[in-house]
Amino acid sequence: MKKLKLLYNPASGDRTFKNALDAYIAAFQQVGYEVHLYRSAAAGDVSRHIAAMPRDFYNAIAISGGDGTLNQALNALISHNHDIPLAIIPSGTANDFAGFVGMTKSPEAIAEALSESEIVRADIGLANDVYFINVCGAGLFTHISQQVDDVLKTTLGKLAYYLKSLEEIPNFQPISVRITNSHTTIEEDIFLFLTLNSAGTGGFDRLVPAASITDGLLDFIAFRACPILDLGRLFIKIMRQDYLTDPGVIYFQDSYVKVELLSPAGKYNICDIDGEWGPKLPVEIRNIPKKIPLIVPPTSIL
Repeated sequence: MKKLKLLYNPASGDRTFKNALDAYIAAFQQVGYEVHLYRSAAAGDVSRHIAAMPRDFYNAIAISGGDGTLNQALNALISHNHDIPLAIIPSGTANDFAGFVGMTKSPEAIAEALSESEIVRADIGLANDVYFINVCGAGLFTHISQQVDDVLKTTLGKLAYYLKSLEEIPNFQPISVRITNSHTTIEEDIFLFLTLNSAGTGGFDRLVPAASITDGLLDFIAFRACPILDLGRLFIKIMRQDYLTDPGVIYFQDSYVKVELLSPAGKYNICDIDGEWGPKLPVEIRNIPKKIPLIVPPTSIL
């Protein structure tokens, strides 16, 4: 019988995954998997457990949690040379990457993906020496996920992020950066930058409609500094998905980008990586093509 490691974070999202645990185990057993459970109970548990897993023992690994849990698992799997097909169970607050690849919370749907063995070799990002599966960014709004109280996230979900974002705007000062890609260098005052592997982040799932995790490229977006009142106009264009050509936006696709500070930036000199604290600027970001075997639904458009 094939063996599946099911690793879950009981504190992710609305914390209800544990209530459906038996349904997941039953669905996975139904398609021929012996299920081995691991429950994360403290910071660093995910990394430590994956580090101790025997090599080439499991046929697949399923991760239940948000983008932060997924990021910890990703870095541990790569660091310890586990090339195991990965299935994502979206049980966090935003679940941006899981939504992009078409994974739902349905035990039956995930079991179907496992049984159909639809595996895509997916690109990931590398920011200095930390891997990310969905996003690396810095500036306004990018640290919201670390600042929102867990109880508030459980109660309000994505709305908690939006409410916290409103608190940050009045006191924010633009950051001055140098952006270098494979073709050019740009010096600019910006509000924030995002380097995306999928189409969205923070619950905005269509920031880059043409994004792909198999094209060897990352999508880079930076928002130029402007009067705060103009952000409302830009936000409307973001919702209409026609903002990438706006003069206030820097957008390009590339396999490499470097972002350096040209002036002090206080707490905004630290990157957010998949909802976790990342490296300080300067940061060099690279696309690592076809790095991980990702299990996707049979109906996935990837």
